[in-house]
Amino acid sequence: MTLRLPPLPPSRGTPAGRPAADVLADEHRRLAALCAALAEPGLPPRRRRDLTDVLGATAARHLSAEAQYLYPAVRSAVPDDGPALADREVAATRELLAALRAGEGAEERLRRHAYATADLLDRLAAVASAEDLVRLGNRIEIAEEAAPTRPHPGAPATAPWNKITDPAIGLLDRLRDAVTGRPTRPETLTHRYATRLF
Repeated sequence: MTLRLPPLPPSRGTPAGRPAADVLADEHRRLAALCAALAEPGLPPRRRRDLTDVLGATAARHLSAEAQYLYPAVRSAVPDDGPALADREVAATRELLAALRAGEGAEERLRRHAYATADLLDRLAAVASAEDLVRLGNRIEIAEEAAPTRPHPGAPATAPWNKITDPAIGLLDRLRDAVTGRPTRPETLTHRYATRLF
């Protein structure tokens, strides 16, 4: 069964890119590391706020890309319960975005999300080709670059509407982040705290 994705550019041998499972597993590890850093006792308030901002931005980008590409792929390719699984994860994503916006309880929901996503990817891997999974991984990485950096639980969460609105919301979020100096990536924090003199 093939996923309905645009074709990859021609290449010899294995298609360029990483499978969706590898892309998303790396992101789940990054989110878990941010949650662990936030759980450290005695964090200065500014560092806690910066870590919370980066966690929110990383999770928002990640969840947007999954909603744009992973859930539709599961809906169309996984036999029998694909649509029900996709609907369940769309609802869980809305709850997770609301928790991120409220600033409470997101860590446990992110752990549950990682397990649920691994299950979806296993089911998808059983019916999709290796090339399709690489194409899906490429689409997820591309979607994250234009995705929102703040949680928007009220935004459209299903295709095709989220593929239209998420990049527009993402642009506004990135402008707002630039104006306020809000950190949105772990690398930014590493640089910020490595060069700080106080």
